Amino acid sequence: MKPQHYHLEIQQRKDRAYGLIRSSFRQKGKVAHKTVGFLSGLKRDQLLMIQAALQGKTVAVDHPAAVQVTESKEYGASSALLELARQLGLDRLIYSRVSEPWVKNLLAMIVGRVVYAGSKLSLSNRWKDTALWELCGIEGRVAVQDHCYAPMDRLLERQNAIEQGLIEKHLAGQKSLVLYDITSSYMEGEYSGSQLVLFGYNRDGKKGHAQIVFGLVCNAEGCPVAVEVFPGNTRDAATLKAKIDQLRERYGVKEVILVGDRGMITSKNFADLKDQKGLRLISALTHPEIEDLLNRKVVQMGFFDEKQIAEVVDPSDPAIRYCLCRNPESALRETHTRDALMKRTAQALDQIVSRKKRSTPERIGAQVGKILLKTKIGKLLDWTVPDGRLQWKWKEAHVKDEQALDGCYIIRTTVAARDMNKKKVVDTYKQLALVEKAFRNIKTVQLEVRPVHHKRDDRIRAHVLLCVLAYYLQWHLQKSLQPLFEADGTEKNRFWTVENVLERLKSIRRQTVTLAGVPCRIVSQPDADQTQILDLLKIKL
Repeated sequence: MKPQHYHLEIQQRKDRAYGLIRSSFRQKGKVAHKTVGFLSGLKRDQLLMIQAALQGKTVAVDHPAAVQVTESKEYGASSALLELARQLGLDRLIYSRVSEPWVKNLLAMIVGRVVYAGSKLSLSNRWKDTALWELCGIEGRVAVQDHCYAPMDRLLERQNAIEQGLIEKHLAGQKSLVLYDITSSYMEGEYSGSQLVLFGYNRDGKKGHAQIVFGLVCNAEGCPVAVEVFPGNTRDAATLKAKIDQLRERYGVKEVILVGDRGMITSKNFADLKDQKGLRLISALTHPEIEDLLNRKVVQMGFFDEKQIAEVVDPSDPAIRYCLCRNPESALRETHTRDALMKRTAQALDQIVSRKKRSTPERIGAQVGKILLKTKIGKLLDWTVPDGRLQWKWKEAHVKDEQALDGCYIIRTTVAARDMNKKKVVDTYKQLALVEKAFRNIKTVQLEVRPVHHKRDDRIRAHVLLCVLAYYLQWHLQKSLQPLFEADGTEKNRFWTVENVLERLKSIRRQTVTLAGVPCRIVSQPDADQTQILDLLKIKL
């Protein structure tokens, strides 16, 4: 984009003069003009002085006609994402009367989480630095209670209606493929009386912290359509049946192909749900389940191949199909991990063996148990305590069997072969990585669901929903900008990320320019990069 030049055109209408602030720039080899401001209420000689100033003629800095920038606010990212949210109908999903202040406040918080992340308080305190709140109809100071917390309470009341709208829009009618998984987010501080913040299995590895658990429902592309917050001690598998019932009964998805991981679709859940009408399942087998199939001769080690997917039908239930695969990269990782654990275990056990003083079998057993609890490879070990001394050795046959299974996995499904071939089954299971990507973005990478500053359970639920709606907006932002990312370089030559896109848009600023004491708001002209981004988003600032 060529540099722009500003000038003032003075017009006369009857007995009064007024000025049009115009920008001139070259576009496709021709000079183009654009009106960016309007001045009225000034005398003609004042307009002439302003005209002279814009023409580059000397004007003292303290002269009334001097041009001054009296305010500058971030505009581009906030304006673009607000327009994208409206294009997606997110404002109408929140509530049909989109002009109501609480709806606009919620849009500001959703966009603000994508652009700025951070707490509601920090976002409300940005009113001097960003045009976001003004674009949502709030002039002047923003009150966190009135403009953030109160609208959040209204948001929670609308959750079912919002999710109904998202499911109707992004799940393919009454027969849909659904990705479902849950994660946890640890909490800090006191939460006395909370029914949500409890101790449980912490997926973040943060011991000593209570947590919440939330489950995310996505379509086949990873677009989020529903979220539910559970107590922190909730197990993955315990949420499954209720979530299926909710999809079918509350949201009208009559036929569901549900994709879940090993922890979600356990052997018990699979057995309970596999014959349910209108429900098909896709999940992976656990290591013991694979060993059981091998022991029953349902599958053989020779079926696992790095290039070809083998398919086996369960002889006891022909509706169940097994798709056998082997990943060489996973095999290397698993071998390396087990070798490291075996080395660590051997060193710890040898320390017990080398002790000169004898001990009781009970005491040594407790010490060995503590070691194996950490390394979790007790099934590969034989050990005894004769005469108060530890003796141990590896079960070589078991070790070889484990090595043979490295990188091997089996996808189990009740989807009929006529509806989904074996490659599609495996590829569909791998799409669960899209839910993991959503969790990473919501929890840590950009949207920062934690730290959670809310102490009430209803506000915690509303906060999580707000973060998911922010990810919904970000997901569509990434999808629209896919051509930009695909044309980018790789590794050290890579430039474009979502963060860089937002930073480039943030540098489009709205300036308040004062001419002869009269303020006029002007938005900086987008450069080539910014124009490309806005064109891909189909947005004109």
